Amino acid sequence: MAKRLGILTGGGDCPGLNAVIRAAAKTAYRHHYELIGFRDGYAGLVEGRYLQLDPPAISGLLHRGGTILGTNNRKDPFNYPVKENGRLSYRDMSDWAMERLQEMGIEVLLVVGGDGTLSGARDFKHKGVRVIGIPKTIDNDLAATDQTFGFDTAVRTATDALDKLHTTAESHHRVMVLELMGRYAGWIALYSGLAGGADVILIPEIPWHIDGVLAKIRARQAEGKPFSIVVVAEGIKSPQGELVVKRVVEDSAEKVRLGGAGQMVGKLIEERGGIETRVTVLGHIQRGGSPSAYDRVLATRFGQAAAELAIQGIHGVMVCLQGSEISHVPLEEAVSKLRTIPPDHQLIQTARAIGISFGEI
Repeated sequence: MAKRLGILTGGGDCPGLNAVIRAAAKTAYRHHYELIGFRDGYAGLVEGRYLQLDPPAISGLLHRGGTILGTNNRKDPFNYPVKENGRLSYRDMSDWAMERLQEMGIEVLLVVGGDGTLSGARDFKHKGVRVIGIPKTIDNDLAATDQTFGFDTAVRTATDALDKLHTTAESHHRVMVLELMGRYAGWIALYSGLAGGADVILIPEIPWHIDGVLAKIRARQAEGKPFSIVVVAEGIKSPQGELVVKRVVEDSAEKVRLGGAGQMVGKLIEERGGIETRVTVLGHIQRGGSPSAYDRVLATRFGQAAAELAIQGIHGVMVCLQGSEISHVPLEEAVSKLRTIPPDHQLIQTARAIGISFGEI
């Protein structure tokens, strides 16, 4: 049997996943390794659904969004949903998954994902599986890497939306609120708000008050600017200090699904300020489409580096970007905490210096 590596993509989809798969496959092939791709995240590993990522299978992948392997965030191999006698129960299937890797002769498993998927990789490492993590999330909230692929594309998508909202806001003299993804970090909102000329940016890291938002809008009106753009990160808290939750999905690794923060802010602007307001929720558009040039390059570097480490016999780590260099850190460090925006971050200071409000009083 030829030497083999495995790869899977878990969690939410993200621009650049196919570029990672392509780079890892090309690198493995150059070293006379096969790369086996498991379908739909950990589900394919548990259920034995996979494909061989040979040169024809990876042709034309670099520019394609999504992932040809599929993904999911509901099938944790350590707490796997199983139907028994028509009833749903949960079982630890990690030993079963390990046996499959051994039977297939897979030396190292490359796991592409965010904190939830990489936490699973860490747990497999503790059981003795040779595994390497590759960081993926548009939220840019993994602390062990300076940037994740997918983030740049999401920011470009959000900035394009802001450019379009500007024209209709100015035409109708309205306040336009744009709700963006990011979970509990405000990176997408901060970067796109700066790039898209927002007047107010609300992020989870900075407490806000509706009076602070209205003060900025009224100041613009006094200057003869009857419209304003407000960017809202989905992870901000309500005036009562609570997360704005759309729903709870019990069988998902990410049980709490945020949503509704933009509507909350828009409603408060109308009710407290008497100002006509419209709300746009960009949603999954931020996760779709072709990756930017930056994300294609970063994803390619991650995929190549992970495959090279696996072939060199290095595992139990996550590849990461440190400055301009690709490096690696222990998986435990990779998932130890989220990367949020420091309140004194230079971009915060830049935004304030050019008159952007963060909703503070």
